[in-house]
Amino acid sequence: MINILHRIKWFIGVVLIQVLVLNQMHIYGYATPFFYIYFILKFNSKTSSNELMAWAFALGITIDMFSNTPGMNAAVATSLAFVRTPLLRLVTLRDMDESFLPGIDTLGMSSFFRYVLLTSSFFCTFLLLIDTFSFFDLGKLVLRVLTSTVATIICIFCAESIGRKK
Repeated sequence: MINILHRIKWFIGVVLIQVLVLNQMHIYGYATPFFYIYFILKFNSKTSSNELMAWAFALGITIDMFSNTPGMNAAVATSLAFVRTPLLRLVTLRDMDESFLPGIDTLGMSSFFRYVLLTSSFFCTFLLLIDTFSFFDLGKLVLRVLTSTVATIICIFCAESIGRKK
């Protein structure tokens, strides 16, 4: 019960940060940090995929309601939740039978960076492809994906370093 209340508190906090602050930031018109995927990334490694996808869909649809993007964030967040476990398995050296919370402390800096890089680039690529829905200006699309991925990674590592200092 306490675990669910903790997740709901994180859910509300991440939604407020994303909607009130980060969605208003468009660094040079290209980069938008998508910090809310940190909520999906920090689930325990043994969380069932059904539970993870349900949380991701709820998070995405909540962001969609506040951002006026009908279903885009929900679709991509659910897809990220679907591929999260295989991506986590790809970057970890440990056996996936044991339960752990992905982070710098448990994965190490190198593995956690690869994990965040893969998930952020997956998320930003598919979200911005759905948003643009065109390859007409491919250079601008690639620039938006790269800058948004870098901004997302920076936000996630800032949150991770704040969480480690507690």
